[in-house]
Amino acid sequence: MHITHLGHACVLVDTGSARLLIDPGVMSDLDGVDSVDAVLLTHKHPDHVDPEKVRAVLARSPRAVLAAPADIGEAMSGLPEHRSAEPGRTLKFGDTVVDVVGGRHAPVHETIPGCANLGYLIDGGAFFHPGDSFHEPAVEVGVLAVAIDGPWLKIAESIDYVRRVAPRVAIPIHEGETLDPAKSVGMLSNAVGGDVVRRLERGSATRL
Repeated sequence: MHITHLGHACVLVDTGSARLLIDPGVMSDLDGVDSVDAVLLTHKHPDHVDPEKVRAVLARSPRAVLAAPADIGEAMSGLPEHRSAEPGRTLKFGDTVVDVVGGRHAPVHETIPGCANLGYLIDGGAFFHPGDSFHEPAVEVGVLAVAIDGPWLKIAESIDYVRRVAPRVAIPIHEGETLDPAKSVGMLSNAVGGDVVRRLERGSATRL
Protein backbone atom coordinates (compact mmCIF):
# COMPACT_ATOMS: atom_id res chain seq x y z
CA MET A 1 0.00 0.00 0.00
CA HIS A 2 0.93 3.65 -0.36
CA ILE A 3 0.73 5.95 2.67
CA THR A 4 0.85 9.74 2.62
CA HIS A 5 1.32 11.79 5.79
CA LEU A 6 -0.74 14.97 5.38
CA GLY A 7 0.23 16.64 8.63
CA HIS A 8 -0.20 15.88 12.32
CA ALA A 9 -2.46 12.80 12.69
CA CYS A 10 -3.80 12.76 9.12
CA VAL A 11 -2.80 10.02 6.69
CA LEU A 12 -4.06 8.90 3.30
CA VAL A 13 -3.88 5.14 2.84
CA ASP A 14 -4.14 3.76 -0.69
CA THR A 15 -4.51 -0.02 -0.60
CA GLY A 16 -4.85 -0.40 -4.35
CA SER A 17 -8.58 -1.07 -4.08
CA ALA A 18 -9.54 1.87 -1.84
CA ARG A 19 -8.32 5.30 -0.78
CA LEU A 20 -8.91 5.97 2.91
CA LEU A 21 -8.36 9.37 4.55
CA ILE A 22 -7.93 9.22 8.32
CA ASP A 23 -8.23 12.18 10.73
CA PRO A 24 -8.22 15.31 8.54
CA GLY A 25 -7.85 17.94 11.26
CA VAL A 26 -7.01 21.62 11.50
CA MET A 27 -3.29 21.00 10.97
CA SER A 28 -3.77 18.84 7.87
CA ASP A 29 -2.90 19.95 4.34
CA LEU A 30 -5.56 18.46 2.08
CA ASP A 31 -5.00 20.50 -1.08
CA GLY A 32 -5.47 18.19 -4.05
CA VAL A 33 -6.83 15.28 -2.02
CA ASP A 34 -9.79 13.85 -3.92
CA SER A 35 -11.47 10.62 -5.03
CA VAL A 36 -11.28 9.02 -1.61
CA ASP A 37 -13.57 6.11 -0.78
CA ALA A 38 -13.85 6.92 2.92
CA VAL A 39 -13.03 9.53 5.51
CA LEU A 40 -12.44 7.85 8.87
CA LEU A 41 -12.42 9.90 12.07
CA THR A 42 -10.95 8.51 15.28
CA HIS A 43 -12.39 11.10 17.68
CA LYS A 44 -13.85 14.57 18.06
CA HIS A 45 -10.81 16.76 18.83
CA PRO A 46 -10.13 19.53 16.27
CA ASP A 47 -6.59 18.35 15.56
CA HIS A 48 -8.23 15.18 14.19
CA VAL A 49 -11.34 16.57 12.51
CA ASP A 50 -11.98 19.90 10.81
CA PRO A 51 -15.58 19.94 9.50
CA GLU A 52 -14.74 22.45 6.77
CA LYS A 53 -11.91 20.33 5.43
CA VAL A 54 -14.02 17.19 5.67
CA ARG A 55 -16.77 18.83 3.62
CA ALA A 56 -14.26 19.96 1.00
CA VAL A 57 -12.80 16.46 0.59
CA LEU A 58 -16.25 14.89 0.40
CA ALA A 59 -17.26 17.40 -2.28
CA ARG A 60 -14.31 16.17 -4.35
CA SER A 61 -15.14 12.53 -3.57
CA PRO A 62 -18.79 11.94 -4.46
CA ARG A 63 -18.85 8.24 -3.51
CA ALA A 64 -17.00 8.63 -0.21
CA VAL A 65 -18.39 7.42 3.14
CA LEU A 66 -17.77 9.38 6.34
CA ALA A 67 -17.38 7.20 9.46
CA ALA A 68 -16.94 8.51 12.99
CA PRO A 69 -17.60 7.73 16.67
CA ALA A 70 -21.21 8.09 17.76
CA ASP A 71 -20.45 11.04 20.07
CA ILE A 72 -18.81 13.21 17.42
CA GLY A 73 -21.94 14.88 16.07
CA GLU A 74 -22.86 16.55 19.33
CA ALA A 75 -19.39 18.10 19.59
CA MET A 76 -18.86 19.13 15.96
CA SER A 77 -21.22 21.62 14.37
CA GLY A 78 -21.16 21.55 10.59
CA LEU A 79 -20.00 17.96 10.27
CA PRO A 80 -21.67 16.28 7.25
CA GLU A 81 -23.95 13.28 7.59
CA HIS A 82 -21.90 10.32 8.72
CA ARG A 83 -22.03 6.66 9.61
CA SER A 84 -21.53 5.92 13.31
CA ALA A 85 -18.75 3.44 13.91
CA GLU A 86 -17.98 1.51 17.06
CA PRO A 87 -15.49 -1.12 18.20
CA GLY A 88 -16.23 -4.54 16.76
CA ARG A 89 -17.69 -3.21 13.54
CA THR A 90 -16.23 -4.06 10.13
CA LEU A 91 -16.35 -1.66 7.18
CA LYS A 92 -15.69 -2.64 3.56
CA PHE A 93 -14.57 -0.41 0.72
CA GLY A 94 -14.05 -2.42 -2.46
CA ASP A 95 -11.76 -5.28 -1.50
CA THR A 96 -10.41 -3.36 1.50
CA VAL A 97 -11.58 -4.38 4.96
CA VAL A 98 -11.41 -1.99 7.92
CA ASP A 99 -11.93 -3.35 11.43
CA VAL A 100 -12.97 -0.76 14.00
CA VAL A 101 -11.26 -1.26 17.37
CA GLY A 102 -10.42 0.67 20.51
CA GLY A 103 -12.92 2.54 22.62
CA ARG A 104 -11.56 5.47 24.64
CA HIS A 105 -9.08 8.32 24.23
CA ALA A 106 -5.92 7.92 26.30
CA PRO A 107 -6.37 9.81 29.60
CA VAL A 108 -4.91 13.30 29.85
CA HIS A 109 -5.76 14.06 33.48
CA GLU A 110 -8.49 13.07 35.91
CA THR A 111 -9.92 16.61 35.73
CA ILE A 112 -10.27 16.51 31.93
CA PRO A 113 -13.24 14.56 30.51
CA GLY A 114 -12.39 11.73 28.13
CA CYS A 115 -14.11 10.83 24.89
CA ALA A 116 -14.64 7.96 22.50
CA ASN A 117 -11.65 7.05 20.34
CA LEU A 118 -11.60 4.55 17.52
CA GLY A 119 -8.69 2.74 15.93
CA TYR A 120 -8.83 1.62 12.30
CA LEU A 121 -7.17 -1.69 11.43
CA ILE A 122 -6.86 -2.07 7.67
CA ASP A 123 -6.72 -5.40 5.83
CA GLY A 124 -6.15 -7.61 8.83
CA GLY A 125 -3.27 -5.56 10.24
CA ALA A 126 -1.50 -4.30 7.12
CA PHE A 127 -1.92 -0.80 8.59
CA PHE A 128 -3.17 0.45 11.94
CA HIS A 129 -4.09 3.99 13.05
CA PRO A 130 -4.88 3.99 16.79
CA GLY A 131 -6.05 7.60 17.05
CA ASP A 132 -5.09 9.05 20.43
CA SER A 133 -4.60 5.75 22.18
CA PHE A 134 -2.16 2.93 22.78
CA HIS A 135 -4.59 0.24 21.72
CA GLU A 136 -2.88 -3.05 20.90
CA PRO A 137 -4.54 -5.08 18.12
CA ALA A 138 -4.88 -8.80 18.58
CA VAL A 139 -3.14 -9.41 15.24
CA GLU A 140 0.29 -8.72 13.79
CA VAL A 141 0.66 -5.17 12.47
CA GLY A 142 2.62 -4.36 9.35
CA VAL A 143 2.63 -0.57 9.53
CA LEU A 144 1.78 1.27 12.75
CA ALA A 145 1.03 4.99 12.98
CA VAL A 146 2.43 6.09 16.34
CA ALA A 147 1.93 9.44 18.07
CA ILE A 148 5.10 11.15 19.27
CA ASP A 149 3.74 14.30 20.91
CA GLY A 150 0.62 15.41 22.76
CA PRO A 151 -0.73 16.33 26.20
CA TRP A 152 -1.71 12.71 26.78
CA LEU A 153 1.67 11.07 26.22
CA LYS A 154 5.39 11.10 26.82
CA ILE A 155 7.93 9.68 24.39
CA ALA A 156 8.69 6.74 26.72
CA GLU A 157 5.10 5.56 26.23
CA SER A 158 5.44 5.75 22.45
CA ILE A 159 8.64 3.72 22.64
CA ASP A 160 7.03 1.05 24.80
CA TYR A 161 3.97 0.97 22.53
CA VAL A 162 6.03 0.29 19.41
CA ARG A 163 7.97 -2.39 21.24
CA ARG A 164 4.79 -4.12 22.37
CA VAL A 165 3.02 -4.01 19.01
CA ALA A 166 6.27 -4.89 17.17
CA PRO A 167 5.27 -3.65 13.70
CA ARG A 168 7.38 -4.09 10.60
CA VAL A 169 7.35 -0.29 10.19
CA ALA A 170 6.33 2.49 12.60
CA ILE A 171 5.52 5.90 11.11
CA PRO A 172 5.58 8.86 13.52
CA ILE A 173 2.48 11.08 13.52
CA HIS A 174 0.78 13.56 15.89
CA GLU A 175 3.72 15.98 15.78
CA GLY A 176 2.01 19.17 14.58
CA GLU A 177 2.26 20.97 17.90
CA THR A 178 5.92 20.35 18.70
CA LEU A 179 8.69 22.66 17.53
CA ASP A 180 11.21 19.83 17.24
CA PRO A 181 9.58 16.65 15.92
CA ALA A 182 12.95 15.37 14.70
CA LYS A 183 14.12 15.08 18.30
CA SER A 184 11.20 12.85 19.27
CA VAL A 185 11.54 10.80 16.08
CA GLY A 186 15.23 10.29 16.80
CA MET A 187 14.58 9.20 20.37
CA LEU A 188 11.91 6.76 19.22
CA SER A 189 14.11 5.37 16.46
CA ASN A 190 17.16 4.94 18.69
CA ALA A 191 15.18 3.23 21.43
CA VAL A 192 13.30 0.86 19.13
CA GLY A 193 16.37 0.04 17.07
CA GLY A 194 16.81 -1.36 13.58
CA ASP A 195 15.02 0.29 10.67
CA VAL A 196 11.54 0.06 12.18
CA VAL A 197 10.86 3.78 12.59
CA ARG A 198 10.43 5.62 9.31
CA ARG A 199 9.53 9.28 9.14
CA LEU A 200 7.48 10.03 6.03
CA GLU A 201 8.02 13.11 3.93
CA ARG A 202 4.92 15.21 4.31
CA GLY A 203 2.67 15.12 1.29
CA SER A 204 4.56 12.38 -0.56
CA ALA A 205 3.08 8.92 -1.08
CA THR A 206 5.39 6.21 0.25
CA ARG A 207 5.09 2.52 -0.57
CA LEU A 208 5.30 0.46 2.62
